[in-house]
Amino acid sequence: MTEQPMRILVFSHRGEVRESIINAIGRRPAADLGRVDYVEAAGVSDVLQEMDEGGIDLAILDGEAQPTGGIGLCRQLKNEILDCPPIVVAVRRKDDRWLATWSQADAVLVHPLDPLTAAETIAEVLRGQRLPAVRA
Repeated sequence: MTEQPMRILVFSHRGEVRESIINAIGRRPAADLGRVDYVEAAGVSDVLQEMDEGGIDLAILDGEAQPTGGIGLCRQLKNEILDCPPIVVAVRRKDDRWLATWSQADAVLVHPLDPLTAAETIAEVLRGQRLPAVRA
């Protein structure tokens, strides 16, 4: 019997941003985690529906999404969903990492995404290790 792949929700209003996130992380972020499947969301309503239905192991939200950004959406989800799955926020500027702390994100990715760093960050969050949004 094969293990079910973990499901990662990727939110951005821009398809190319979702694609860059998925390509950076890959289908197997770490050997010990197995495969992951991606659920793409282009709008906030899609994110809310997927999160309400359950079955999402981790969400990656584009901090620059329009009209609602992933930073505010992360904070909303963390405050409204009991046992909210881990959320990673992707930002454009390193200086915006502090916003991820405010949003209660479990980790932050900075564009342009480095595939090794992105996969390692996602793997650590999936393993249950909360990462500081701002590292010293």
